[in-house]
Amino acid sequence: MKEELSINFKKIGIIETPYEKVAPYQPFEKDVNSFKVIIDPEYSEGLERLCSFKYIYLLYFIDRYSGEGDLVFKPDWTREDIDVGIFASRSPGRPNPIGLSITSIKKIEKNIIYTTGLDVFNGTPLLDIKPYIKDLDVKPEANFGWLDELKDKGHFAKHLMGIPHD
Repeated sequence: MKEELSINFKKIGIIETPYEKVAPYQPFEKDVNSFKVIIDPEYSEGLERLCSFKYIYLLYFIDRYSGEGDLVFKPDWTREDIDVGIFASRSPGRPNPIGLSITSIKKIEKNIIYTTGLDVFNGTPLLDIKPYIKDLDVKPEANFGWLDELKDKGHFAKHLMGIPHD
């Protein structure tokens, strides 16, 4: 029998946002609040030439999710009776609570990346940064999967775009 693999990550910084108790479902690029990615000093040299990119991926540890996610659940924001597997969703209740967001770089000063809107809580531990590269990361043939089946696509579109709404 194969031994259970233990994987350890170390944080390389923290993400500062205005969100303490409630955060948006998706990043909202036009959010006017302050968003910073603060890299621990020992990793700041790794930011060299990052400012030449417009967008970056942030990988982070979802440290404030308080529940065990079900493998199949009903997304409450769809307003429809539909079952979805955790891997067919962007729910934070994952077997490994690793988050991924794409954000735009406004500027970088020393070890601080100033970004556009993010969908994470203040103080979230940062695991990694990767550049978003235009032709590698854009897949024009991508689809919406099960989301195409939703009757209320207008409501879905607001979630998709990270637009705050009721």
